[in-house]
Amino acid sequence: MTIHRYSPNSTIKDVKMTLGYRSAERGATLIVVLLFLVLIMLAGAIAVRQSNTDLKIATSDQINTVLLQSSDSANQKLEMMLNGSSTSTEYLDVTSAAGVFGHFLLNPENSTNEFIYCFNPRTKKYLASNATVMVKGTTANPTAYWSGLNNGICDYNSADGYTSARQTVVTQMSVTVAPVDPNAERFGHVVIGKEIEDRTSKKFTFDIRSASALPSYSEPKANGDNCFAQTSIKANVIGSKKSLSDCMLAANTPSKMLYEQADVENISSSTKCIPFGRGTLNAECVLKTTP
Repeated sequence: MTIHRYSPNSTIKDVKMTLGYRSAERGATLIVVLLFLVLIMLAGAIAVRQSNTDLKIATSDQINTVLLQSSDSANQKLEMMLNGSSTSTEYLDVTSAAGVFGHFLLNPENSTNEFIYCFNPRTKKYLASNATVMVKGTTANPTAYWSGLNNGICDYNSADGYTSARQTVVTQMSVTVAPVDPNAERFGHVVIGKEIEDRTSKKFTFDIRSASALPSYSEPKANGDNCFAQTSIKANVIGSKKSLSDCMLAANTPSKMLYEQADVENISSSTKCIPFGRGTLNAECVLKTTP
């Protein structure tokens, strides 16, 4: 660019100015803007990643809570049935020969069995007619069943297999007699005041496992095997089979198993009535015995 400068006492002079420094300023501004854009993009990417991580943590915590509550509800239901009134229908059911506890209490040959049923508060699944009674497998027959009873496996394709009408959580119960502890107290299995020869007078320790899963996230199948059809006891796994929890892990199905030990014994309590004066006992003074 040429600038003509005029002066009254001088001749015309041509003054030339370069614009190089302006071009340099424009290049530096572009670099600064690009750096700011990169920083903004990095901040946005970090924020999105952190949001996804927080979402996954919140979802995982919610799933863990739902599974824990479902398994705990199944355990509490079983405890309430056994600790309830001895005249209630549920108590008579679970202590009968076809019930989940009576199956072991009244039949010595069933002590090594695994009583499996699908927990559904809307239906009675704790009787042998709706249960699966699994015998400890052998190498030749790893999936043997006792007396053909195989109705307790949870069916996640059916509404009855879920704990609620929302069809979200499936909970399966497994009850077995706990192995004898070689270091246990002598005669610790005997109920005080009872005859040792009477099987119903012995104290039994049961292993109770409640497994809950969310089939909607991932189908509970591994290597073509239904995970709910597997034993819950790892020590009973034969051959290439997996336990229920291991199968769930292989199938990437969200699941949780609660383990609980329960002592079951018949306890009798009585009230001694002493008549004062003559005559027979009055109506309020009777011998009370509660099994």
